Amino acid sequence: MIVANPSVSTTLGWPVGFWAAELIHPYDSFVKAGCQVTIASPKGGKVEFDSLSDPRDAQGYSKDDTLSLEYINKPEFMELLENTPAIANLNPNDFDAIVVCGGQSPMFTFRPDKELANLFVKFYESGKPSAALCHGTCLLLETKLSSGDYIIKSKTITGFANSEEDYADKAIGQQVMPFRIEDEAQKLGANFLTKAAFSPYAVRDGNLITGQQQNSGHATAKLVLEVLG
Repeated sequence: MIVANPSVSTTLGWPVGFWAAELIHPYDSFVKAGCQVTIASPKGGKVEFDSLSDPRDAQGYSKDDTLSLEYINKPEFMELLENTPAIANLNPNDFDAIVVCGGQSPMFTFRPDKELANLFVKFYESGKPSAALCHGTCLLLETKLSSGDYIIKSKTITGFANSEEDYADKAIGQQVMPFRIEDEAQKLGANFLTKAAFSPYAVRDGNLITGQQQNSGHATAKLVLEVLG
């Protein structure tokens, strides 16, 4: 499972990280299914939640995310976030699947990350379950196969929807993200499907698996586990 390193929003100027539920909810599904899970990041080191995704945050946006709160209160889990391995130090042959989590930081850090894109392609082209969730799907906008085609060309995918970006922009009072995944994916020839805003939804096209937003972690993990058999 790949989470973003901490960054700063270029549109709002505030610190951004990864979304707690987008790691914790699928992580919970995987460990309960008996999987061994490594939490890594592009650069390695300490990773941090987007503040709005932390159920302890004073703004209360994620106060009802009791599963994330349960994991946050497990010291052995939180220790995994203190010093994540960098993807450059991992061997794809040691893993059966890849899941790229979202949050706000991916929208400012994932698209220019060639190393992360290349890692994702290695998993995908080897036939392994290759998943991205919510804003983590922005990685797919720059990911090309060895043939030179975009990985999402003619593929059915989902990701953070325009309806959800509309909600976020209205809540903050200005444009939050520098681009919209739904629009950019459609330009590249993807069949981009969505459900109602913030409804759990994930879709599989071959071994490419995508989840719509933070409420889709379990649905995404379920599809990954189905491919793993």
